[in-house]
Amino acid sequence: MRKRRATDRPTLADVAAQAGVSAITVSRFFNEPARVGQEARLRIQTAVEALNYVPNLAAGGLASAHNKVVAMVVPNISGPIFAHTLQSLSDGLSSAGYQLLLASSYFSLETEERAVRAFLGWQPAALVLTSRHHSTGTERLIESAGVPVIETWDLAARRKPYQIGFSHREVGREGVRYLTGQGYRRIAFVHNSAAGDLSAQERCEGYAEALKECGLEPMFYTPTEADPLAAGAQALDALLARSRGRPRAIFFANDNLACGAVLAAQRQRLSVPDDVALFGFGDYAFSDKLLPSLSTIRPPAREIGASAAQLILALAEGQTPPRMTAFHCELLARESA
Repeated sequence: MRKRRATDRPTLADVAAQAGVSAITVSRFFNEPARVGQEARLRIQTAVEALNYVPNLAAGGLASAHNKVVAMVVPNISGPIFAHTLQSLSDGLSSAGYQLLLASSYFSLETEERAVRAFLGWQPAALVLTSRHHSTGTERLIESAGVPVIETWDLAARRKPYQIGFSHREVGREGVRYLTGQGYRRIAFVHNSAAGDLSAQERCEGYAEALKECGLEPMFYTPTEADPLAAGAQALDALLARSRGRPRAIFFANDNLACGAVLAAQRQRLSVPDDVALFGFGDYAFSDKLLPSLSTIRPPAREIGASAAQLILALAEGQTPPRMTAFHCELLARESA
């Protein structure tokens, strides 16, 4: 028997020998599975499982300048708003043998920069970011990345990275158009309690612009509670306690905050929307199940992930996909506003 390395880890040659194929065919199984016949794929997969073989992606990437890992940085892995994007991106990539590697910045530009720097050291097939807002250091890394960079959940013309997303400013404007169309004139906006959510800030800017065009005054509130449900309840209490300019409708930065307000209104025996209308963003899984159901704006989360996967695979095949893919959000008029 051939002598193994000191770690006793099975090698690519071990897999090839057990499957009865060449080492090149095993390499192709991991890097270009479509080029391997079905019978050979089954034998290789059986050998991989029997030997508990794990390919050395770092070494393979250095040898071939092509890695089967796609890296993505999201603001919050635990938040539901990005879940559909992550799943659809992962599904689209896995069908071609790619794996998705994740990091969370939690709305910190500095944390995002550290993640980007670490990921680029592995030479991924592509780097996927959330939003176009980055630190100066991250911008320099993007400029010299040497791999495709894709910014999702945002749109910005004339930027170097590929763009797949929508306008957050337009989301804010659309929410105001709906609420004023329902007859509401005193409309407040509640910021995300997580500092650094610049996309939510853009939605707020769109909200303010649309109100001023209607001759109405914007009204803002930023919760101090870290938990989003508690922050939404805090915002509701604070805004309704105002002696002057009490809002008749509240536009929340996300559905978590709005949900906290709906639950707080129930505890206070307030009637929604008769006493105050509540409006969110995100269309989380619980939003249509609240009582009353939450009026909100649904982002194209699944479509963004699927489109990013298609873009990455097209680039890997040498195609020239469009630099920008624009989606629109869907306004869902329910019971709360």
